[in-house]
Amino acid sequence: MASNPKPHLLLLLLLSLSTLSLSLISPSPYGPPSVYDLLPKFGLPSGLLPDSVESYSLSEDGSFVVELREDCYIQFDYIMYYDKEITGMLKYGSISDLRGIQVQRFFLWFDVDEIKVDLPPSDSIYFQVGFINKKLDVDQFKTVHSCSKMKVSCGRLWNRTVELPTPVDDIEMLMTE
Repeated sequence: MASNPKPHLLLLLLLSLSTLSLSLISPSPYGPPSVYDLLPKFGLPSGLLPDSVESYSLSEDGSFVVELREDCYIQFDYIMYYDKEITGMLKYGSISDLRGIQVQRFFLWFDVDEIKVDLPPSDSIYFQVGFINKKLDVDQFKTVHSCSKMKVSCGRLWNRTVELPTPVDDIEMLMTE
């Protein structure tokens, strides 16, 4: 008498499917790469973002959202402002449609619209601000910098508040001859 192989095949198929579905649901033991590991895979320096990244998401089309703990400033050749949420389109060697990063020039703040590097890599990185394309040394963006909430005034970062002298009622008069 021959045994029916169908129940064994069905059991094997169910075990295989359950194992496959568990592997899809379970997170990788290593987790996703950090945003600082991801940027170099796209030919960009890891120090483009401050050290305060809480989370990020990257879609298949390259659109991304980066969430920081809070908005902050970093001093490079220019003062950079990072909003709490940064969005854009990531491609190899560039970030376009950028929102959430500004640069101070003179007394004004300008949106950074795009960031590019040379392909093949060189010592330069380019920041597109409106119709102006500014070339900077890429070395200053190779390390991740600390995010700070420093006061910005007159184009400089101040570590402390300016203290004015206390007003006095009696002013000594200087006698000149």
